[in-house]
Amino acid sequence: MKKVAVILILVFNLNVNAQEIGVEKSIFGIQVGFGTRAGIWLNNETKLTNSIALRSEIGLENDYTVGTHYEGAGFILQPIVSLEPRYYYNLEKRNSNGKKTNNNSGNYVSVRTSYHPDWFVLNLDDNITKTADLAIVPTWGLKRQIGAHFTYETAVGVGYRVVYVKEDSFDGNATNVDEDYNRNQYILHLQLAIGYAF
Repeated sequence: MKKVAVILILVFNLNVNAQEIGVEKSIFGIQVGFGTRAGIWLNNETKLTNSIALRSEIGLENDYTVGTHYEGAGFILQPIVSLEPRYYYNLEKRNSNGKKTNNNSGNYVSVRTSYHPDWFVLNLDDNITKTADLAIVPTWGLKRQIGAHFTYETAVGVGYRVVYVKEDSFDGNATNVDEDYNRNQYILHLQLAIGYAF
């Protein structure tokens, strides 16, 4: 009888530990997005704690909020790298309601930090030079799983960006500056993305 009790206690403890709900250990994916951020990105979410994941991202995007230094340039694609710690605050509640939490399907708040380097821009006139920018945007979003591998995500935020405008960019030519200078901007972040988790 004692052996049966010990086995039941062990099985119960293992079952309780197995049911602990939290963010996934590591998720690799690809996303296509629309909104103020339209583009394509490769991303990874790595578990930091049971409810916090660090999302890293690299891709090409058309940022509609780049400002007047690309005015009249049309549709452009520029490289981006970003880091975003995400706090998923409702995974346990979703699980207790019988909803999916796979691939970090839940609501989150985050601080998104992104950098557009001045490496290149696709479909930009030759006479306009790419400028770099760095943005920090507090964000609220939700992520949901569709089937086994597909996800969709929507997010909204308001943040701050520093644009490193060069003298031969549109703003540089328009304002006749002789050296590089920075332009500070408030930006709106609106996104809808469809993704595939590997």
